[in-house]
Amino acid sequence: MLELAIGIILGCCALGAGMAMIAGIGPGIGEGNAVAKACEAIGRQPECKGSVTTTMLMGCAIAETTGLYALVIAILLIFVAPNTLVNILMNFVG
Repeated sequence: MLELAIGIILGCCALGAGMAMIAGIGPGIGEGNAVAKACEAIGRQPECKGSVTTTMLMGCAIAETTGLYALVIAILLIFVAPNTLVNILMNFVG
């Protein structure tokens, strides 16, 4: 019975880490759109290259933070949460 509970904990942590990494899709799509629109804007008005590039880089940096948060959560779910949850289970059972 205890092995089943530990298996469920490990499986749910792995599933949660995989679901957290789905959040990495959003920044990739958003940054791709931002770069495409920046290239389009620079193509139309080359004299605005500096301000467009600066604004694009700032927006990409802000968009990337959601992907980094998802990566941190996934790493915590893979390496930290299973040990913590199994220890809690062992203290509760025995």
